[in-house]
Amino acid sequence: MQETMLAAIFSAPGELSLKEVPVPTIKKADEVLLKVEAASICGTDLHILHVPPGHPGTIGAILGHEYVGEVLAVGDEVKGIAPGDRVVVDPNVTCGNCRYCKMGQPNMCENMTTLGIFIDGGFAEYNVAPARALHKISKKIPPEIAVFAEPLSCVVNATQKIALHPGETVVVLGAGPIGLYFTMLLKAAGAGKIIVSEVSDFRKQYALTCGATRVVDPTREDLAAMVMEETGIGADVVVDAVGCLFKDTLNLARRGGRILLFGQNQNARAEIVQNVITRYELTVMGSFIAKYTFPATIKILESGILPLDKLITHRLSLQEIEKGFAAMRKGEAIEVVITP
Repeated sequence: MQETMLAAIFSAPGELSLKEVPVPTIKKADEVLLKVEAASICGTDLHILHVPPGHPGTIGAILGHEYVGEVLAVGDEVKGIAPGDRVVVDPNVTCGNCRYCKMGQPNMCENMTTLGIFIDGGFAEYNVAPARALHKISKKIPPEIAVFAEPLSCVVNATQKIALHPGETVVVLGAGPIGLYFTMLLKAAGAGKIIVSEVSDFRKQYALTCGATRVVDPTREDLAAMVMEETGIGADVVVDAVGCLFKDTLNLARRGGRILLFGQNQNARAEIVQNVITRYELTVMGSFIAKYTFPATIKILESGILPLDKLITHRLSLQEIEKGFAAMRKGEAIEVVITP
């Protein structure tokens, strides 16, 4: 096998560099060497490259935490995974020993690290990952669809918390990739109406394609008035897929409704009237990454029930990765799939 490979590295604050680096090798008995088949750019990658950063990352690490690969070799202690298998990667590597891991909450792990953020990830030709982070997926699924496993598994975790009843009305705030995953999943789960709030004309069309029954630009229309017009009492479920719209959710949910806060924004500060939650018995939930949801997500992907291919706006080589980042920064992309 070749000795060096091309990789996209977080080289300095705000900088992503393409460099030739040594091909990684298995150094621990529980590790697996992967040939990366596809990786996708996440909004978190953009946040890492902001100045100042909106999300932490390790300078010098190969970015890319949404990826799928073929197993080339396995460590001596690896079982259940063999060369030739196709696997998707749960990049959030937990310790299994801290208080939260032992409580069955690995997504709250006190010692978590993340492939493609803090340690080397999938924007490269090859990657080494611990076997416990890998999940086999059918080779019938194209790599560019399998690559959705990581972000989709996070949304599956969140939708399980919502416990949607067929026919309920949902408002999704934001039609970026995450908002569109929510729209697709909740449509498939039986939502009666899905109202999506989005300011971008580009993204509005994708929301309709993904199952939204109505799309509203809150800068041009009164969103709360429109939700009342559609429902009479307010939405059963409101999802903030942006990360800074908690205040808005309180004006959209019916009495006794559920609010799910999903989007990540460490700098957001919401001024709310707490008594609205108390008086109207609103349920407010947060949801962070995946939690034992990769198996369920793989079933969803293998079933073909979601039209995920419609979200891919760019298919690029690793050499063209900067084009993908530029398109996302301009709001001209939904999903950018990189083929190393």
